[in-house]
Amino acid sequence: MGIRAAIEQNIKMLRVYEDFALVIYQLKGEWETRDPKLISYRKLVLKLVDEFDDITFCYLPREENQMVDALATLASLIQVNRLEVMRPIQMSIYETPAHCYSIEDEGKDDHRWYQSILQYVKNREYPSQATENDKRTLTRIAIEYVLDGEVLYKRGKD
Repeated sequence: MGIRAAIEQNIKMLRVYEDFALVIYQLKGEWETRDPKLISYRKLVLKLVDEFDDITFCYLPREENQMVDALATLASLIQVNRLEVMRPIQMSIYETPAHCYSIEDEGKDDHRWYQSILQYVKNREYPSQATENDKRTLTRIAIEYVLDGEVLYKRGKD
């Protein structure tokens, strides 16, 4: 339970996020607790709450919480030896998602994606910086294209 871990770390102010609305609203006292298992769970949590100066329970729908999915994936990849001390995971939160930066970088390039194909189909010339592997790949890709005047078309299946 995360609350016990927070107590062990002597944390005094805690904000708990949960994607199970039933539990959150029952802990807040907004909904009645009827299930015997949840009644004992609620009693335990309310006992642990006394260890904090301030604790807040917040409902966060699963689809809005990408961090849970990322941490679950990390947890499934790591084997933990209970005798070792676990080091905390360092995380950074950026104002702009990473994919936005890559889009901005693409806009600075005046060389269109099809320029090398057009040059090869038109003049049978490779780009000056092309490696042998690039040349083989370009030759293979160019077979799928045909030039009509100055317009490059991709061949259809028919």
